[in-house]
Amino acid sequence: MRAAKRDYYEALGVERSADGAALKAAYRKLAVKYHPDHNQDNPDAEEAFKEITEAYAVLSDADRRRRYDQLGHAAFAGEDGSGPDFSSFGDILEGLFDGVFGNRATDGLPKDLRYNLEIGFEEAALGADKRIEYERREVCSQCNGSRADPGASHAECNACSGRGEVRFQRGFFANTRPCSQCSGTGVRAEARCTRCKGRGSEARKRVLTVKLPAGVEDGAVRSVSDAGEQTLDGSGALHVHVAVRPHPLFTREGADVLCEVPVSFPQAALGAQIDVPTLEGRVSMRLPPGTQSGKVFRLRGKGLPVFGGYGKGDQFVTVVVEVPQQLNERQRALLAKLADELDSGQHLPAKHGFLDKLKNLFD
Repeated sequence: MRAAKRDYYEALGVERSADGAALKAAYRKLAVKYHPDHNQDNPDAEEAFKEITEAYAVLSDADRRRRYDQLGHAAFAGEDGSGPDFSSFGDILEGLFDGVFGNRATDGLPKDLRYNLEIGFEEAALGADKRIEYERREVCSQCNGSRADPGASHAECNACSGRGEVRFQRGFFANTRPCSQCSGTGVRAEARCTRCKGRGSEARKRVLTVKLPAGVEDGAVRSVSDAGEQTLDGSGALHVHVAVRPHPLFTREGADVLCEVPVSFPQAALGAQIDVPTLEGRVSMRLPPGTQSGKVFRLRGKGLPVFGGYGKGDQFVTVVVEVPQQLNERQRALLAKLADELDSGQHLPAKHGFLDKLKNLFD
């Protein structure tokens, strides 16, 4: 018994109200997934491809879609109930597949390029103009993209009639592949441009300056139009991906700058004026008496410019009290005497409070 056909809308995974663009997008996605060239050892994929192709061929045509919405699959059933004749759908699907699987025509579309640019922390903070050098393909200066030698009287490949591809039948669907006689150039070997070897383009080095605004973040992308690969149809874009090198003192959170500053125990206990590094140079910061390790101080306006906005962030300074190491005998004796005096009074409230809680917990 023949299995019942699925609803065409269900096969493509779209609503019945889907417009032409939605139908095309759904079909393109499924066609790439199930195309026989990508699933040569999977007969189920070929059947799925046939199903979605049939569904798209019907629903993409206004008249066929109207008939299907009225009568369902019966609108196209032959005497044996087998469904539509695929030979009538070739023109409908040909243009779509050119964009899905690529051919010589789409190979000529402008292509974007990527450039990875590493900059310093200060450059990201203050902004910079970076000169970059890269290579891109441009229309051949000798043949102007025709791929053929300007002096050739007859350059067209006889095997593919200059298309650069030949058609072949794979099961129920006609497909294309690059012409083996001309290697997909569409030009006879002896008539190819001597400069670009029939490619229609040549590699050239280009230099340009990319302006990075103050406050640019790690991972940001700056796009330069018309700086990508060039074809007869125009030029793509150059996408500059920014990577910011780590700084030995600073880290970043948005427009704010974070840093840690080590201080001695006497400085933290007695208070002091300490030097703090900022992006604008050293500044003096007051450390009040009794400052605890981990205390965070804010320096307003000492951060980075707000990217795409106004004003600047702040700098947050974390004080880290450093414990002295490798003490001599005299230093040990002095610290031991100081420890006894501190423990005897109320100079260490956090410590005494902890001991009281600990005592109450186990008593």
